[in-house]
Amino acid sequence: MRRGFIGLAFSFVLLALAALPAQAQSTYTSTKYPIVLVHGLFGFDSVLGVYDYWYGIGDELRAGGARVYTASVSAANSSEVRGEQLIRDLDRLRAITGKSKFNLLGHSHGGQTIRYVASVRPDLVASVTMTGTPNLGSPVADGVNNTLPVGSPLRPLVSGFVNAFAGFIGALSGNLDPQDSLAALGSLNTQGANAFNSRHPQGRPTTSCGTGPNLVNGVRYYSMGGTWVLSNVLDITDAALGAGGLFFGFEQNDGLVSRCSSRWGTVLRDDYPWNHLDEVNQFLGLRGLFTPDPRAVYRAQANRLKNLGL
Repeated sequence: MRRGFIGLAFSFVLLALAALPAQAQSTYTSTKYPIVLVHGLFGFDSVLGVYDYWYGIGDELRAGGARVYTASVSAANSSEVRGEQLIRDLDRLRAITGKSKFNLLGHSHGGQTIRYVASVRPDLVASVTMTGTPNLGSPVADGVNNTLPVGSPLRPLVSGFVNAFAGFIGALSGNLDPQDSLAALGSLNTQGANAFNSRHPQGRPTTSCGTGPNLVNGVRYYSMGGTWVLSNVLDITDAALGAGGLFFGFEQNDGLVSRCSSRWGTVLRDDYPWNHLDEVNQFLGLRGLFTPDPRAVYRAQANRLKNLGL
């Protein structure tokens, strides 16, 4: 009888120990403030509710206990317009969730979008994390701007086509915000990015290709980026990024953004073996063999924010 009781107790102990890792994992990303994912140029929250821009990342964060929302802003517009749209959505989320602040994660142009919000409405923002953001502008945008200069008869024709494409993306994702590809181009080229930085300098690196202050107006600033361009032969998007990489010469880049341009605030890492779309686990999670899983990287960042009480 005593031996049976001891065996039963031992079994309960083993079950409890087995449950500990699962319980720990379930709260690994449980930040105090909800996480909001913000897409880049020509991005979306979810196409027809079945294909996410942040492919598998939101689910990974939720599995660890995070409350995650995906913003829906214009696929193509200026940083300021997209930022105001995000403020609109955050005010709604504040009313719905009762949470006063949010941890904003922005990819590509989404980085400038969340920087704008943190600058003009720091009361809404606990932290800003940017991935692959062209904070200093992109040579690709410069190339497009030079190919279609102001006054060119092709400029309005091309912008009209691109606006229609961006509107189609918005329609598929249920977003009816206005599209303005020329405004987006003006935000993403070097001249526009520098003007934006002068208006919203919070977190700006203090030296060339350096780091910036981590805490400004109560908001934490983080950034990361990639430096691979052609990462997987099965990824149909690699060809386009390979073409984009030609604009950079010998400068390290992810196909659209240079390593130094991605740096802002505390730099978590600026040389992940990812290209611009690998940074959000696209396309279908295809990336180079033995490279870090973006989902795990975002999990680690959420845990970092959790440990800071954010």
